[in-house]
Amino acid sequence: EAPALVKTPTVIVHTDNPEASKAVLEKRHPDLPIWTCSTYEGLAGLVSETKSEVVYSVRFNGSQGFPRDVLVSSESVRWVSVAGSGTDHLAPWDSDHVAVTNAAGVAADMMAQYVLGVMLHFSLGFPTFRAAQTRQEWLIGEVEPIDGKTVLILGLGKTGQAVAARSKLMGLKTLGVRANPKDTPHVDEVHSLSALGALWERADFLVVCVPLLESTRGLVNETAFDHLKPSTVVIDVSRGGVIEESALISALDSGKIRGAGLDVFRVEPLAKGHRLWDYENVIITPHCSAVYAGWDLKSVEMFAENLTRYRQGQALWNIVDPARGY
Repeated sequence: EAPALVKTPTVIVHTDNPEASKAVLEKRHPDLPIWTCSTYEGLAGLVSETKSEVVYSVRFNGSQGFPRDVLVSSESVRWVSVAGSGTDHLAPWDSDHVAVTNAAGVAADMMAQYVLGVMLHFSLGFPTFRAAQTRQEWLIGEVEPIDGKTVLILGLGKTGQAVAARSKLMGLKTLGVRANPKDTPHVDEVHSLSALGALWERADFLVVCVPLLESTRGLVNETAFDHLKPSTVVIDVSRGGVIEESALISALDSGKIRGAGLDVFRVEPLAKGHRLWDYENVIITPHCSAVYAGWDLKSVEMFAENLTRYRQGQALWNIVDPARGY
């Protein structure tokens, strides 16, 4: 028999499409007062007015202007449920004052497919063939296999593990880096961050999916690019700031890497006129590798399950340690 519900918190759904999420919650928790907010600017007033204890929040318009203080320093908010996996936009917070949970894994499979898509984009030479097509030119071309190549995965959370699983299916050798090294499914070698110096040069593909922490900020820097092979493709689905953009631009200018697939940037949206727009060997996507039809409802279903635990006085799932970022 399920434990009795002992809490009736007021809940705010803070997304750019709150009504769809609210409808899911109302089916699972019909007795709860649920408020919605679809702007960054309006959240402070709504929290103050409703004295809400729980907020389900999406970082739907970048980090600039995000109402962080409202969520982590409010007198009433005790739990912030982040709809995605990254929580750096809330850091730092006092875990004794507010619990922060995430939806780690909600988009891991989709992000792994994005990574494979970038790998194949470069290995199959689609940009070259597309350019020839516009000229109606029949090239003497060839394609390049990815099996037998090596992928270095920075971060072996749910996304990194999904990347590893699909990479093994495609015949790649998998190297992984995690804060606490341990045997990980589908990863041939697991190393600590301190071992990276000897790993850069082995990577044909570098996949970045670590959280943004003080220990990972600028992790992929000039030193890394100096040791990567000129044939390496860099793929970033983490957070802007893990890769030093100035070092990346310098590496692209000097041909130190083959190219890059970038879904995240230090400042989002990426400004018009930014140098990164100009490279033919760079794929730029608008922080959407985790966005697919229905992801938001899958995430809010996870929140609804966790909300049941909260109301029953049970420990929450997916609590994020502010020091570790996951």
